Parts: sequence; structure tokens; C-alpha cells
Amino acid sequence: MKIKLLVPAIFLLMFSNFSFSQVEDTLNSDLYSWLKSIPDIEVTAIKPDKIFSEAYEIFVTQPIDHNNPDGPKFKQQIFLSHIDKEKPMVIDLDGYAVSNRTTELSRILECNQIMVEHRYFGESVPSPFDWKYLTIKQAADDHHRIIELFKDYYSGKWISTGISKGGSCAIFHGYFYPADVNASVPYVGPLNLSIDDQRVYEWIKSVSTPECREKVFNFQKLCFEKRDELYPIILKNAEEKKLTYNIVGYEKAYEYSVLEYSFAYWQWGNGDCSLIPDENSSTEEIWEHFLANGGVTYFDDESIESNYPFFYQCYTEFGYYAYEVDKFKDYIRYADGQTPFFIPKDSNPTYDPRLLKKINNWASNEAENFIFIYGGNDPWTSPGVCLTGKTNSIKMVLPNGSHASRIKGFSKNDKELIFTRLEKWLDIQIER
Repeated sequence: MKIKLLVPAIFLLMFSNFSFSQVEDTLNSDLYSWLKSIPDIEVTAIKPDKIFSEAYEIFVTQPIDHNNPDGPKFKQQIFLSHIDKEKPMVIDLDGYAVSNRTTELSRILECNQIMVEHRYFGESVPSPFDWKYLTIKQAADDHHRIIELFKDYYSGKWISTGISKGGSCAIFHGYFYPADVNASVPYVGPLNLSIDDQRVYEWIKSVSTPECREKVFNFQKLCFEKRDELYPIILKNAEEKKLTYNIVGYEKAYEYSVLEYSFAYWQWGNGDCSLIPDENSSTEEIWEHFLANGGVTYFDDESIESNYPFFYQCYTEFGYYAYEVDKFKDYIRYADGQTPFFIPKDSNPTYDPRLLKKINNWASNEAENFIFIYGGNDPWTSPGVCLTGKTNSIKMVLPNGSHASRIKGFSKNDKELIFTRLEKWLDIQIER
């Protein structure tokens, strides 16, 4: 496949935020010339973040089935941001649709980066469409091929990373292709071992303090008790924001949203449970807190449909979690705690945990040069990697940290441990 060449008018549109000198520099750069020489990619120059000198949106032609490389292909979207070909390369194995952003590691290391969109998400959807090729191994093969491609140009060390499902993808890739990168930093990446991983329940029962857990439970109960006041607000909110709940059902979506609250609160909250409304709070205060901590948007039609690839993977390989309903049995009318409505109607997934169990065992006992980042309050930490001390990998858990836990949030001593490991594995110096 030939690279798309842009006509001048399109150039002017694309580079509207560039100076003419930047345009000229980009189009005359060694990197751009190399990109143009590669078959089976399409490349478009875009405005780089200030720490980079060049940036490109790229579509890499990939086999839908890597076991049949001569079969049907699809285009996978990636974003390349460049500083220097001899500097390290951070490759972010995003688990979802992707937009161009600068990763924390790229800023820390002052290096190049590639953002990779996951197959079946965003602009990277195969045609003909067949769910059976949405697997952990096929995605790892995508990532391996991209790394091999760009190693022909970039001579520095490589670091894989990712956040949430992307963090899991970095672990998956390491399992299949441990020699591809020199270090890996997965952020808050779970390894669920069942379709209803009980560790999540146990985590929510023991996280933080008994007082805070009681406040979370009481808020859920309060939302059920005030259903008659809150439900009309939800309907009005849905109308204003053009949300529909036909897949789950409006009233069932409300119940599941209340059940989800405990997970969402610990996933994203700052741990200050003094801010949780109680029975003395106004309906508006209850609603605003509920909305800020998940609300009902997880269960609206658009959210579910856009996440069908994720849910399909949960019901085939990833695993997931369900909801405990017994403690709310006096309030629940529709929800049973299970989530079959997340499964795409045109699929017929069969759950098989064997690969995840193999990967989990490898990550715990064999994975080298990994820094696993987790949040101390985040429920996704419960199915996180549990190291046995048999390798040089380390697990860093941010006290009271959420799913947004990053290296910058750690103490000076903890950051020093992280930086020292990266310096050793990557043979670089990190500016403190």
C-alpha cells in the first residue's frame, strides 16, 4: 500500500496550527522520509506536543488474523511523537480507542512515544467484522509487529506501558514477547481470573476504614430509599443529555448504577469519605455526589455499545465482576447482580480463563523488568499482579490512590526507587 500524499490545500488545513517553518522542517525531516518509504502505512503529520519536535498520525496495515498473514487486513491507528531516534521509545498499548496525548513516562524520560489504538476500537475496526479475532494473542501480535517495524528506525531502549486495560495489555504483550522491550510500566492493570472475580468483593469489604466503608454502604442505601425523588431527576438528565437506557431498562439501569457506586467511588474517589452525603443532605446534594461518582452513564445505550469490544473480551478471556445484591434485597426490584446485557447481541462468547491464569502465573513469578503501578483504594488492585519475589520486578501501590494513580503521586523515596530501576534497565539518567 502506498502512503497517502497530500495536496497543498490539505497541507494548509492540516498545518493550520503550524508555522511555515515547522511545516517545512517536518516534511524535510529524516523521520518523515523514512516513514514515506515504508510500505503498508499511511502517515499524516500533526501538531506535536511542545516536548516533541514532530508528530504523526499513522495507520498500519495489519492482518485481521496473524495466523493468516496473507488474509484480510485492517488499518490500525497509532500516533508517533518524536524527539530523537537514539532516545528511548515509550509505546503505550492502549486498551481502547485512542487519541494523541503525552504519557507520564515520555515526560519523565524525555523520549519518543507511540500511542497504539487497540484492535476493534475507534478507527481500528476490521472489515469484514468477526468477533473471534478480538483476542489477547491477536492484539499482542499487533503490538509486536508495530515494535518490530519502528525498531528499524529507533535505536534506543523500549518501554511498554498502558493504563487500566492498557496496563493489562502491556502485561499480555510481555508474556508473549518478553524480548520486545527493555522495561514495562503497566498502570493499574488487572488480571481477572474469573468472569465474576470474587477478589473485587473482598476488596470492597476491606478497603480504607470501617467508618468509610459504612458511609459508602449507607449512601447506596440512601439512593434506594430516595428512589422516588432521584429517579425523576435521572429521567430529566437523560432527556437533557439525550441518553437512552433501552438495553438495560431505565429502572434496572438505576439499580445497577447504585450497585456500581461502591466500585466507582473507590475506583475514582480521593478517599475523603467525609464528603459523602447522608440522610441530612438535600436531594440535590445526593444527586450531585451520585453523578460525580459514576451516576448512570455507565449503563446508557451509547456507553454500552461503544464498549462492546471491551465487554466481549471480558466474557471471553478478561473476566469481570458482578454485584452483590443480598444486602440490598429489600430495595431491589429488577437487578440480579449479573451483567449479560453487556454482551454484544451479534456475538456468542464463551469464557475461558486458562490464558489469564497462565499470564498471571508468569507475571507473578517470571516477568522481568516490570514496574507495576496500583492505587491503594482502587478495586482493580484486587486482581492485580501479586509478585513472589522471584524476579527483579517491583509492585508500587500508592497509599489511598485511585485508578488515576501515577508515578508523580508517590513519595520522593518511592519515586527514587522507580527512577533508579528505570535508569538501570534503560541505561539512562533521569533528571530529578
